[in-house]
Amino acid sequence: MKRPRVVILGAGFGGLTAAKALAKEADVTVVDRHNFQTFLPLLYQVATAGLAADHVAHPVRGALRKSGVQFRMGSPISVDHKNKSIKLDSSEVLEFDHLVVALGSATTDFGVPGVNEHALGMKSVHEALVIRAEVLRRFEDLCRFQDDTRFSLVVVGGGPTGVEMAGAFAELVRGPLKNDESSAASKVDVFLIEAGPRILPSFSPSLSARAQKDLEELGVKVLTNTAVERVNPTSLDIKGSTSIPAQVTVWAAGVMGEPAAGLLNLPLTGSRIAIDPTLQVTHYPNIWAIGDIAGAFNAHGKFLPMVAPVALQQGAWVAKQIIRSAKQLPLQPFRYRDKGSMATIGRHKAVVEVGPLKMSGIPAWYAWLWLHLFYLLGGRNKIGTMADWTWNYLTFDRGNRHIMDSM
Repeated sequence: MKRPRVVILGAGFGGLTAAKALAKEADVTVVDRHNFQTFLPLLYQVATAGLAADHVAHPVRGALRKSGVQFRMGSPISVDHKNKSIKLDSSEVLEFDHLVVALGSATTDFGVPGVNEHALGMKSVHEALVIRAEVLRRFEDLCRFQDDTRFSLVVVGGGPTGVEMAGAFAELVRGPLKNDESSAASKVDVFLIEAGPRILPSFSPSLSARAQKDLEELGVKVLTNTAVERVNPTSLDIKGSTSIPAQVTVWAAGVMGEPAAGLLNLPLTGSRIAIDPTLQVTHYPNIWAIGDIAGAFNAHGKFLPMVAPVALQQGAWVAKQIIRSAKQLPLQPFRYRDKGSMATIGRHKAVVEVGPLKMSGIPAWYAWLWLHLFYLLGGRNKIGTMADWTWNYLTFDRGNRHIMDSM
């Protein structure tokens, strides 16, 4: 049997999982615009000075070493469906028997004016470093002014990312920044804004309430039923209410399918690529979509969440599907196994929900720590992350308070 040629667009959770699973059965080439994979679940810790940036990035070639999988750094600019080839921005043309689209997601503004101009997203290491630099630069301004000037940091979006970031910023202010300059730290306000009636809406109401209580104990001002109407340079306009000061706005309100998918001339459902239950792109049997970019639905007709477990499971599944297709075996529908959700708020504060099991506090916090450490790529990154976490825990300090953006 001739080995199928498989091109995988995207070296995230789904893309790398599929590549490794196909390595022995196909000639695989992975394409990504970066030569590293970013561990997105811990990106907020880079933004809040909890981790060094290189601890959440792992070289793609290192992840694929000795697997036989090829790697190309670049971005797709067009696909020739008739001749089954894809052109990259490097002008290289890759031929394929199967194309797997795993391009991930991008921040969405939901049509709110000013988001792109004045808010900071968090989908890359660079963006995390920019957030960290902006916050610390404002803190240095407070130290210099020595007056009644206040600094408001606002996180928009009450999902796990927003909750984790707001909690981490509050701990940064209450701990390291207070120790650095207590008078300046006392003038920092951290807000978490959620348009819905409660934060963590995908969790049970009891865990949502626990998370809000934990955040408020850390000093976070949690505002629910609060819809942002416009983002201004130093404030937020709130629908039906007065504006809120916001010298730095972090936009964690949601994501959409990566817009680069539009270059591939594939059918879309919303911002995601339309796929069949088999993970094949609708009307394109040799093209597959997985992860955040894929428009997969659950049993209730709702999109599957844009989270790492979905991408990991789909990456493994699409590899099996391609192997079955090469052997001319019937394909099977993908079914997502929800293994639960978790979010951390701060030291000894987290919530975990796995089916009927609900945990909070210290047990949930340890579960969160070890699960994220388990999925983090690279032994060096695991050791470095453990070292940073241990230092932060024992000293109540964060050694990564560097202003290292492009300025």
